[in-house]
Formats: sequence, structure tokens, C-alpha cells
Amino acid sequence: MSRGVVRSDVKSPLDGSTDHGLGAEGQEVPPLRNYLALTIFTCFCPAYPVNIVALVFSVLSQSSYDEGDYEGSQRLGRKALHLGIASIIIGLLIIAIYCIVHFTTHLI
Repeated sequence: MSRGVVRSDVKSPLDGSTDHGLGAEGQEVPPLRNYLALTIFTCFCPAYPVNIVALVFSVLSQSSYDEGDYEGSQRLGRKALHLGIASIIIGLLIIAIYCIVHFTTHLI
């Protein structure tokens, strides 16, 4: 073999290949993110329909993860997160409105 000739049947580690022979079975399992603690915390906010839906999405995310549907688990976890944040915001608004109305009304 002469100098400067590259053999195509030998893989070089510098050829940019990221295949390490793992195949489809060697894929890494993503971490579970169902935000269950957040959704349980939001159950104390006074936005009850939104809280319960967030909790349901969180539990569904856990069951999807247990079945091996990692993409569905991530999708449901994001929905649980967004609904949990919305529940906190709605709950704080309800508390603020209640306090404003309660402390600004005058009894005659």
C-alpha cells in the first residue's frame, strides 16, 4: 500500500463517525421528568380544575415512561409542567383579587 492512499474498508476514528456499534438497543434511557412534586404542590392553589388536570398528566407521564414510551412521557411531562405553572399563576391571581376585594371594601 502506497502512502496517501486511504483504504475504505478500515474505519478511522477521525472520519466523523459516531456509530460505536451500539445499534438501536444501546440507546440511552432519558431521565423521567413528570413534575409530580410540582403538580402535587399546585393542588394547594385555588385553581382546582387546572390542578387536577396537571396531576393527571403527571401520572400519565409516569405510566408512559414505565411502558417504555419515552417520547410520550416527555410530552406529557411538559404538559404537566405548563399546566402546573399556569395553576400557580391563576392561584396567585385569585388570592390577590380576594385580598384586594376583602381589604378595600368598607362596611358602613
